[in-house]
Amino acid sequence: MSEARVDDLVSGILDGEHRALARAITTIENREGGYRDLVSALHAHTGDASVIGVTGSPGAGKSTLVDKLAKQYRDRGLTVGVIAVDPSSPYSGGAVLGDRIRMASNVGDMDVFFRSMSARGQLGGLSTATADAITALDAFGKDRIVVETVGAGQNEVDVVRTADSVVVLVQPGSGDDVQMLKAGILEIGDVFVVNKADMDGAATTVSDLREMLHMRDGSPAGVAGHHGVASMDDDTDADSEDWDPTVLETVATEGTGVEELIEVLDDHYAHLRETGELDRRERTRYAEEIRQLLRSDAADLLEAEIDRHGGLDALVDEVQARETDPYTVADRVLEPFADCVDRRRG
Repeated sequence: MSEARVDDLVSGILDGEHRALARAITTIENREGGYRDLVSALHAHTGDASVIGVTGSPGAGKSTLVDKLAKQYRDRGLTVGVIAVDPSSPYSGGAVLGDRIRMASNVGDMDVFFRSMSARGQLGGLSTATADAITALDAFGKDRIVVETVGAGQNEVDVVRTADSVVVLVQPGSGDDVQMLKAGILEIGDVFVVNKADMDGAATTVSDLREMLHMRDGSPAGVAGHHGVASMDDDTDADSEDWDPTVLETVATEGTGVEELIEVLDDHYAHLRETGELDRRERTRYAEEIRQLLRSDAADLLEAEIDRHGGLDALVDEVQARETDPYTVADRVLEPFADCVDRRRG
């Protein structure tokens, strides 16, 4: 992509042109030439959107809840961007569920921008492209950005790297969901939602969740610990430095409980700002993004250097023949990089 084309896309996004936004996200997702310059140019115009991650096991009703969440935000006059990260097609790499109608309540509303993206095999269903797409939506001026993940279990913790607030959905009476929570996803939630609360077992699931959250922080059930668990009826200490994970009940198909969820999300975002946690989370995200980019770019450089040495098979042949050893091979491959760094330091 030419520099002029990048400039056109940036200008279009900043002017609120949806066509430019769609084209930019396509460029980002496909990693087309110039995408890095595009994201870099947009970065200075970000920082105003609140990013919400919605995760949980398949079948918990994430898509329906996100749809109703977007509708409620629009009713409040806020603009919304939704990124739904779907499983990757093993053939095309595209989003398998990308053509599914998932935002029925917001059809025709230009202020709700929906994009289904391929997970591209990344752990937790979140590719690096997702973070870049958030940058585009933020620069465009979206007030709220919702990232709905594929629901891949323990690896879903990747959602933390892109979201200010994390909503974890759980189905009533699901032993699998409880095991998933124990496996690690329990640690990442700021708000826990028992969706389909009109089903049998909802009250038990709410109770189990609260007990697990208390136990997570080393406190006996019923005693608030480091992250004491709040319900909508609890009186919590507003001056506390720690956020109390809230357990809510919703029936997303009916829109029940969605307003309460938005109120809690607003409270959580205010808490993050007041305590400085918002800045800390942002710094953590940027640090991880920089590390990821460095690892990825360095890996590409190393692959090219390995090819210059005849390829990995040739190097393995030398080691297997006892003509050299793995450490010497590694030193040889890295030598030009080390020399370059030394020259720059000098």
